[in-house]
Amino acid sequence: MTGERGEQCRKIYASHVICKKRKCPGCNNIARRRWVTARIDELLPVSYHYCVFTLPDVFNPLCMYNRRVMYDLLFESASQTLLNFGHDPKRLGAQIGFYGILHTWGGKLWMHPHLHFIVTAGGINIMGNWVSPEYHHTFLFPVLALSPVFRAKFLENLKKAHRKGMLNFPEDISFLADYLSFEQWLFHAVPKKWVVFSKPPFAGPREVVKYIGRYTHRAAISNNRIICVENDIVEFWFKNTRKDSRWETTSLPVITFMKRFLDHVLPKHFHRIRYYGFLSNGKAGSNIKKIRHALSEKDQIKINYESDADQGLKCPSCRKGTMITFLVIDGYGNIVMDGLPDPVMEHEPQVADSS
Repeated sequence: MTGERGEQCRKIYASHVICKKRKCPGCNNIARRRWVTARIDELLPVSYHYCVFTLPDVFNPLCMYNRRVMYDLLFESASQTLLNFGHDPKRLGAQIGFYGILHTWGGKLWMHPHLHFIVTAGGINIMGNWVSPEYHHTFLFPVLALSPVFRAKFLENLKKAHRKGMLNFPEDISFLADYLSFEQWLFHAVPKKWVVFSKPPFAGPREVVKYIGRYTHRAAISNNRIICVENDIVEFWFKNTRKDSRWETTSLPVITFMKRFLDHVLPKHFHRIRYYGFLSNGKAGSNIKKIRHALSEKDQIKINYESDADQGLKCPSCRKGTMITFLVIDGYGNIVMDGLPDPVMEHEPQVADSS
């Protein structure tokens, strides 16, 4: 379990036992909040764009049996598309910075692999100067141009993986093991138009970081969406995107529910969050300092870099002070962290269960 205390009101909140399983709906909340805070700390005083790259559902059977390969190809193809558009002198002529998060499920837990990206509207050119697109507040790259490039890159990478023998084809799709049949299937079954979405965040980059932060350390379904389990039937809430994203209820047999949930368990050591461009691992810290210095010399508008003041870390009781973690106990009863609250208190703090 974890114990957290409001910095000002000193109200204490207790949460459930931490099992540290990446697919546990009740765990990883602390890691998620720390990730969101770190990304907000890295925000530059520039515009940011929110992009989504979606894999067509015709590839769902391949994803079922080749998760690591298919999701790696999805990351590689989408990231290379954005990097190439950034390096193109006709569009920007600079190295952009962005990071992506893999999301594999839909509302009813069906397969729906797609990537959420936060992309800087601008980048560093070969001279080390910051370059912004002409309409950086409203436009980055045209989605009608991104889509065919993304499609071509993914299909080419998928064919290479097939030729190298990296794909598995169980009985129901065993006919695809033959390369010529695989090429014919790609030509006839794969749609010509792929879904790529891009727009500047309406509420600002901070809000988008918080939004996609919901997908960084979570399971395919949270506990509060499950209504009941009776007579081997699971009833739960889902967001119907075809009806103005209204929340509705549905039910599934327990076996079907468990299978759909396990379909979204990622391979061991698979990285769901990946960084690219000048935000790639090992380079982000130094690059961000250089860019901030360069932009400050141009008297551009600065943003307020806050971490602990992030709304997601504020005390849910008083909404003023930040939450301080003082106790962490793992699933075996071992104390991982023990930093007791201040011993001098005017009154005994009220304990609340955040679950």
